[in-house]
Amino acid sequence: MFEVAGEAYDRFMGRYSHGLSAQLADLAGVSPAMHVLDVGCGPGALVGELVSRVGPHRVSAVDPSEPFVSAARHRYPGVDLRVGVAEQLPFADHVFDAALAQLVVHFMQDPTVGLAEMARVTRPGGVVAACVWDHASHHGPLGVFWQAARELDPLVHDESALAGVREGDLARLFENTGQLQRIEEATLVVRVEHPTFDEWWEPFERGVGPAGAYVAGLDKRDREALRERCHTALTTEPFTTTARAWAARGVRRGRVGDV
Repeated sequence: MFEVAGEAYDRFMGRYSHGLSAQLADLAGVSPAMHVLDVGCGPGALVGELVSRVGPHRVSAVDPSEPFVSAARHRYPGVDLRVGVAEQLPFADHVFDAALAQLVVHFMQDPTVGLAEMARVTRPGGVVAACVWDHASHHGPLGVFWQAARELDPLVHDESALAGVREGDLARLFENTGQLQRIEEATLVVRVEHPTFDEWWEPFERGVGPAGAYVAGLDKRDREALRERCHTALTTEPFTTTARAWAARGVRRGRVGDV
């Protein structure tokens, strides 16, 4: 689902995720002189925000997609970018002042293990922060799409059951790591204006993520039916998508100076 070009992700989800980056960095308290990690960096939406705050040589990032890491390396020279998964981060203990995961927790094979790894590589007193779209109540950026898909196919597997997509999910996952304290929840909101329906729809045909994979698996007739159902729901041009994300932050247990 994510072995696609960075530009395809930018067109599909990057148009929304860029609006989250500053909010998540604020939640994590990212400021100059910090050493920070972006887990599941994709082609670099959050990386760019972190670089603007602390400089490239204080940013590290990891993603399992080779094309995404390649795109991020091209965009942000000087950043320590690696191919890897959240559940086995290729970093030593207590390296970072903050570890962030933007729109990633729900795609981790084991979210509790992935978040525990983020805590492991964060120094005592440092911050772990994450955000995930509110897919459960369909207030994320894909709500109209999945609603149309369900109307045509009631058995469709959408993203409403994934980890972290319900209010309170992230806080519970943070608690389950056993390594984080002073856990706080937040709500992040992004608004994106779409000039035309075609501009909104076209990225769904690029095969990115569960939605893109679903479209790619449809035959021509069913794909056109889905497109028309979405078009019926989005009749006014231009229109604005308001997307909500759940977020949480926690402080790494232990004392500064612990090893």
